[in-house]
Amino acid sequence: MARGRKKAVATKRPGRPAGRPAKKTTVSVTVPAVAKAEKAMAAAQKAVAAVTAKTKAAAAKLAAATKKAATSKTATAKKAVVSARAAVAKEKAAAAKAKAAVKDAQQLMAAAKAEAKQAAAAAAAKQAVEALAASLASKADADLAKAVAAFTAKWKASRAKKDAARVKAREKKEAAKLKKTAVKKKAAKKPAAKKPAAAKPAVKKAVAKKVAVKKAPGKRGRPAKAKPAAKPAVAGTAKRRGRPPKAK
Repeated sequence: MARGRKKAVATKRPGRPAGRPAKKTTVSVTVPAVAKAEKAMAAAQKAVAAVTAKTKAAAAKLAAATKKAATSKTATAKKAVVSARAAVAKEKAAAAKAKAAVKDAQQLMAAAKAEAKQAAAAAAAKQAVEALAASLASKADADLAKAVAAFTAKWKASRAKKDAARVKAREKKEAAKLKKTAVKKKAAKKPAAKKPAAAKPAVKKAVAKKVAVKKAPGKRGRPAKAKPAAKPAVAGTAKRRGRPPKAK
């Protein structure tokens, strides 16, 4: 039983999306070496064609001379054969030379084509670079506008946040000032509280002094009656002249 061949799996080149062939830029470049090689090639091929025709003619003459010499066997016929053979040899040498010239022209053409290919590649690379520079220059303004717009939006958002914080702090500060001013105005509108009257100094009650009655020496009999104690002075009853007493 023959084994089935495995199908080759096509590998994708990295860096290039599938279904999108790379664009090749074809640039025509005029190289002088190519024109020179083409001219040399044309001359060599023309020389080969001419020598080939002469070689055929010489070969035909040789064949005729050989046939005539075989029948007549004269010296003239033999001499004609020798001359024909020499002519054929001469034409063959010329043909070989012409063919060598064709080979040289082919080598010159290959070198000229390689030079032209290299020049075309260099021109294509230069053209690609110039196209890229032009494309980038055309996109630069749009990219700059996008970058400026993004930066402006970000800066405005940050600035708005900072300004809002400053405004809020100022509002809080002004509200505190207003509250303090309102408290001061309210306190100023209230009537001043009357001071309590100074308390009158308390008048000390006069304490009646007990007078000790001493017995008279040398007297006998009943003791003398003690004089009644003086009544204490009532506050406010006794009138004093002059300034009132200072409160202690």
